[in-house]
Amino acid sequence: MEQDMSTLIARHSAALALFTERVHAVRPDQWAEPTPCTEWSVRDLVNHLTAEQLWVPDLVTDGATIAEVGDAYEGDVLGGDPRAAWDAAARAARRAFAAPGALERTVALSYGETPAPAYCAQMTTDAVVHAWDLSRAIGAPERLPDDLVAFALDEVTPYAAQLSQTGLFAPPVEPPPGDSHQARLLALLGRRA
Repeated sequence: MEQDMSTLIARHSAALALFTERVHAVRPDQWAEPTPCTEWSVRDLVNHLTAEQLWVPDLVTDGATIAEVGDAYEGDVLGGDPRAAWDAAARAARRAFAAPGALERTVALSYGETPAPAYCAQMTTDAVVHAWDLSRAIGAPERLPDDLVAFALDEVTPYAAQLSQTGLFAPPVEPPPGDSHQARLLALLGRRA
C-alpha cells in the first residue's frame, strides 16, 4: 500500500510537471488562442487547472468542504502573471498530497465523500489530459509520457461513459485505427488526436 501511495504521488508530481512545462511554453500572443476544450482559450484552460490546484490544500490539508471554500476560486485566479499563479498553485497542491498522512484522509467533493487517493488520481488524470489540450493549442509536442497516459487511461476507463453526462466533457469519440493508449484516452474524453 505504501508503494502504491508513493507511486500515486510520483504520478501526480509528474503530471503537474508536464503541465508546468506546457504553461511555461505559452508565448505572450497565445493566451487568447482556442483549445480543444471548445469553451476555453489557453488562458481559460490554465485558469481552470490553476483553480483546481488551489482547492487541494483546502480540501486535503484543512479538511474543508466545498461550501466552506465557497466561491474563493471562481473567476480569474491567474492575475497578471499566469505562469507564477500556476507555479504557486501546483507547488501547494503537490505539497498537500505529499504531506504525511494526506492520502489516508477523506475529502468532501461536490459528489460526496471521496478517499484522498481517488481525488489525487482524478487530479493527476486531469493534468495529463489538459497537458495534451494545451500542447495542441500552443503547437507544443502532443506526445504524452507513456506512464502518465497508462495511468490516466486506467483511471478514467471505468467511468468515462458517465463523464459526458456531467456536461463537463464531450461525448466519447471513435479512436483512430491502431492501439495507441494516448489515442484511446483522448477518444474516451471526446478528443480527436
